[in-house]
Amino acid sequence: MQDTTPPTDDGFVIAGKAYHSRLLVGSGKYQDLEETKLATEASGAEIITVAIRRTNIGQTPGEPNLLDVVPPHKYTILPNTAGCYTAEDAVRTCRLARELLDGHSLVKLEVLGDEKTLYPDVTATLEAAEILVKDGFDVMVYTSDDPILAKRLEELGCCAVMPLAAPIGSGLGIQNKYNLLTIVENAKVPILVDAGVGTASDAAIAMELGCDGVLLNTAIAGAQHPVLMASAMKKAIEAGREAYLAGRIPRKRYASASSPVDGTFF
Repeated sequence: MQDTTPPTDDGFVIAGKAYHSRLLVGSGKYQDLEETKLATEASGAEIITVAIRRTNIGQTPGEPNLLDVVPPHKYTILPNTAGCYTAEDAVRTCRLARELLDGHSLVKLEVLGDEKTLYPDVTATLEAAEILVKDGFDVMVYTSDDPILAKRLEELGCCAVMPLAAPIGSGLGIQNKYNLLTIVENAKVPILVDAGVGTASDAAIAMELGCDGVLLNTAIAGAQHPVLMASAMKKAIEAGREAYLAGRIPRKRYASASSPVDGTFF
């Protein structure tokens, strides 16, 4: 007998820790820390990215500390290497984050190659990833949507691979569904879309493709009403995941009647 029990979403695992929310959010670009706090809460996110080179998490005593509004006992803090353009700078930044966060090993690696497009320098990313993994870090890595590169980063030991959907902060949405689909189909680690999401429908599409999660910042912080957009993103992630688990109908070129015509009375 065919099993008709619908699949349920039991969350996903990053570096050995299970999470319920598949939405990861950034902590930058908000008007103030209060807005950061409210939007983060509305998003339902459990993992919060922090740009170590741009955000005070204790390295500057006496100044407002982000950890006061997104405390580590409530959220998993994900230090990132935003603004790094060399493997050396990225590795140094991760090691600083580990010191500031009392041995915290989970990091988001990004090594940029161009100031205008903010595309990743894939060669430097590979170099930094290898060093960090050997140094005991759990590396979530930002990369291009190249399936070969994504697999290579997985093989190096990265705990999650995060291909871009479009340039960082562009809001252009999912530009290459087929590359993302190929990456997802061949991966044995979580795949999360990172960069390019502009609105809730973009996040839903990423999840419908089978991605394990979405990381975003500008789409919420740059919205006219960030807290409301954070709520919308939460719902989009949940809806997209449920749609993926449910299994969409096949695409057809011609119409198919919603009501069967067999057995009609007239």
